[in-house]
Amino acid sequence: MFQPELESMSRTDLEAMQLARLNSLLARVYENVPTYRKKFDDAGVVPHLDDLSALANVPFTVKDDLRASYPYGMFAVPLHDIVRLHSSSGTTGQITVVGYTKGDIERWADMMARTIACAGGSADDVVQVAYGYGLFTGGLGVHYGAERLGCTTIPISGGNTKRQVQVLKDFGTTILACTPSYAVLIAETAEEMGIDVKSLPLRAGVFGAEPWSDNMRKQIEEILGIKAIDIYGLSEVLGPGVASECLEQHGLHVNEDHFIIEIVDPETLLPVPDGQWGEVVFTTLTKEGIPVIRYRTRDISRIIPGACACGRTFKRMERVSGRTDDMLIVRGVNVFPSQIEQVLAGIPGVAPHYQVVLTKRGSMDEVTVQVEVGPEVAFDEVKTLEQLRARVSSEIASALAVNLSVKLVEPKSIQRSEGKAKRVLDLRNEGSE
Repeated sequence: MFQPELESMSRTDLEAMQLARLNSLLARVYENVPTYRKKFDDAGVVPHLDDLSALANVPFTVKDDLRASYPYGMFAVPLHDIVRLHSSSGTTGQITVVGYTKGDIERWADMMARTIACAGGSADDVVQVAYGYGLFTGGLGVHYGAERLGCTTIPISGGNTKRQVQVLKDFGTTILACTPSYAVLIAETAEEMGIDVKSLPLRAGVFGAEPWSDNMRKQIEEILGIKAIDIYGLSEVLGPGVASECLEQHGLHVNEDHFIIEIVDPETLLPVPDGQWGEVVFTTLTKEGIPVIRYRTRDISRIIPGACACGRTFKRMERVSGRTDDMLIVRGVNVFPSQIEQVLAGIPGVAPHYQVVLTKRGSMDEVTVQVEVGPEVAFDEVKTLEQLRARVSSEIASALAVNLSVKLVEPKSIQRSEGKAKRVLDLRNEGSE
């Protein structure tokens, strides 16, 4: 562990710390953030709680609150105390701005150091940061954490995949940090370059920024010869470093000395018991620049009951299965792209690249799953393709309880991403087919 005195503290001590920090936070935002003062007053909430369970009575924060206060209306400190700005873009095109004080940057570095240590990292490692640098929080977040842990840090950023492979080889990278879909592209590119990644020192990856299935994890571990660790974060809450898997790979440890996690029913918005799936809600306990209270992430997960064999006592959240705003409703059945990925990753002959295409035929929505065949499949053998297509269609129907149209496409025909993969392509406003 990077900070064992915190990461393995008793539940009693942790919850006492959380309550003290929560009440300090509530008083601070009530005093300094007009949006929260109005929310609390409208809900009749006093900015002091007697126990953690009373947090369920406090109003939620949503992304529209941040958009409405653009750019600095949700900041809890004067701008001269902000040393860094990042932003997150949304589907509406209106970005949200997040600000960090010097203390925020220090705590963020600590949390990302924990994340890399969770993957088995130490000062002896060479970390290649292939997340994008800039307003996106990924690159700089991982970078500062790697340096805090004492790692040799390579700030290569995303893109120029052949150079990524060359650097992996020449610099002796031992830990790769990027999105899981980009890790697949790096592996494919290495194969095209005639470089056997499994012969390199690379031994672990910290992958996040998009939902990915356990089957995809197995594929990445196989093609790169590494241990693939899932990490979690979002700009509005902090960036990467909110939670991370350990080497047990059974749930992501939430940094509970800095965050309170809740899981709520997306319909009723009431908290659900540990073990039950729902929407993830976070409250930041130590963030100074732009703290958020009960922020609805739209991510779907659950709290895993029980203790982890690694010795960390922080709660574990299940790997995110999808987002409420990415969910497709197909003939009354809820479908997440990651569920489709889980099925595809277990079928020989298909590549880990797919896209869900939404179109309209008359007044009806149509859903087509475009799936790349693997390089070992002869794309001109009609009978072989039809058998493979039928198997893909059957296994999706069996797993999701709904029939989806499946179209097999040639290898490398689905556009690759050097950042977050675009899994859903909505063409419904571009006319009917």
